[in-house]
Amino acid sequence: MEKMLKFKEYAKQYKDGALTIFDIDDTLFHTTAKILIKKKGKVIHSLTTSEFNSYQLKPGETEDFSEFADAEKFYREATPIKKMFAKAKTIIKNAEKHPNSKVVIITARNDFDDRERFLDTFRKYGFDIDKVRVERAGKIAGQFIPAFKKAIIIKNYLDTKQFSKVRLFDDSINNLKEFLKLQYLFPMIKFEAFHAHSDGTVTQIR
Repeated sequence: MEKMLKFKEYAKQYKDGALTIFDIDDTLFHTTAKILIKKKGKVIHSLTTSEFNSYQLKPGETEDFSEFADAEKFYREATPIKKMFAKAKTIIKNAEKHPNSKVVIITARNDFDDRERFLDTFRKYGFDIDKVRVERAGKIAGQFIPAFKKAIIIKNYLDTKQFSKVRLFDDSINNLKEFLKLQYLFPMIKFEAFHAHSDGTVTQIR
């Protein structure tokens, strides 16, 4: 009986808010930036984000993410994935009605070279980016995989005990699996992981 009471008290710590998280590349936008794989200063591979997710660096190879910092390239070439864009816009509007709910974007990218130009890309397509916080997992120091860096950011949000539900929309299965591992740390929070496809449709994974 005592354990049950403690469990109920633990549950009460969490407010009835929902945290919704979107990735950028190949989730909200089709983008053209590529990761350059270099060896001895020369580019030996040019990989898309999906290709890079499964690529294993070989001895002597380094990755170059410079194209992902180019805000002008993002503004000119990124195209919204219509179905996901529409879903995100609806979720943002709904979140405004609930004071404890929040929508954030978590990208594996680091800072852009022009913050406003980057944000203008969203504004250009009617996405109310000024109501959404953009977190850059690429800013986290250390040789961690991008999926783990994203999980660190999500954990920081969940530690606030503001949310009873969290959902992630991402094109990377690795990111989604790392996200679901957090459920062991937050058993009172409902986790939903949605694999985003190139046409904007999603499949829930467990």
